[in-house]
Amino acid sequence: MNARLLLPFLLLVVFPGGLRADLAQVKAEPNLEKRSKLALDHAEARLKEARNLYESGEQAKTKTVIGEVREAVELAEHSLKETGKNPRKSPKYFKRAEIETRALLKRIEAFQDEMNVDDRPSLDPLRAKVQQVHDDLLTGIMEGKHR
Repeated sequence: MNARLLLPFLLLVVFPGGLRADLAQVKAEPNLEKRSKLALDHAEARLKEARNLYESGEQAKTKTVIGEVREAVELAEHSLKETGKNPRKSPKYFKRAEIETRALLKRIEAFQDEMNVDDRPSLDPLRAKVQQVHDDLLTGIMEGKHR
């Protein structure tokens, strides 16, 4: 195998988090469909980070990171809307986003279940937003409209 091709692969395997883009880099992606994918990947990574922060007792940082998860989900939604494409006629990225938001929703629910009962309401706004985005994507795919 060519060494130039092997190095990026090894970096991804050895340092998977080290190459993760921040939200500013995601916003700079000119391709709207790719931007939506990157934003959802970012949301997933930040949710994992929020979970780790919560487990280590850093409540203030957890709240900040949860806000970033929401911002990333909103960026993904907005990016897909900006494409102007009909989700029914060009479903590839819309369906991918629908699947990823459903998976993200399940992870949010699992995180919420693991939280202290008093802390659980802190994830309700994020959960509601991800649910709304998921439902809008699904409706768009089924009906051909994206709200």
